[in-house]
Amino acid sequence: MESQTQDAVAFMRPTIDDCWNRIGVRGDRSCVELQRHLHCRNCPTYSAAARTLLDVPPATGYSDTWTHHFAQPSAQMEESAHSVIIFRVGVEWLALPTALCVEVADTGTVHTLPHRRNGAVLGITNVRGELLVCLSLAAILGVDAGSPPEPGGRTGQQRLLVLRGGTTGFVFLVSEVHGVHRHGASELMQVPATLGKAQATYTKAILPWRDTTVGILDEQLLLHTVDRSLA
Repeated sequence: MESQTQDAVAFMRPTIDDCWNRIGVRGDRSCVELQRHLHCRNCPTYSAAARTLLDVPPATGYSDTWTHHFAQPSAQMEESAHSVIIFRVGVEWLALPTALCVEVADTGTVHTLPHRRNGAVLGITNVRGELLVCLSLAAILGVDAGSPPEPGGRTGQQRLLVLRGGTTGFVFLVSEVHGVHRHGASELMQVPATLGKAQATYTKAILPWRDTTVGILDEQLLLHTVDRSLA
């Protein structure tokens, strides 16, 4: 396809005297007109050559050739078709689809809920005037998240990852949020057998990133677990 495009352009190009490439600024600069015009783009000869190129009628099939060329999907866009938000829980770097994430919010006070003994549910917190259930992703995955927040206290340097699955809104307490990252399907690797049992259950693939790896979480299984925790 690329060769056809180049052939179409070559067919329509007229013969011009490109003196700027021989004796002009791109050549040996021996043209006497340079003393008056300083640069070839200021010279009438250069302007006349440009008009000649613009006035040439397009070759047969020119529009169809370029239409087909630009209609092709971008290889780069196809390769980077997946978007995830990368974050850290303890020492583990994880990721979820960007479409699932509503926002990243500063941490506020987490109020515990009475008669709740589920380790995944930390309590409720206020995000822009909306009370949302705050869950510990570390407890769900079985990883060490460091020191938990004090009951009724602030969560320190941690962040809130505000998610919405269907009509259900909730937040995960995470240690750090890197941001959005695009990747191709070919970059993903299989989950290693050395991964912890609970974490491996919720991890569907591994993504190499910088000098480490990121666990791509199974959002459907995770949302199902959240629904059960909130029931």
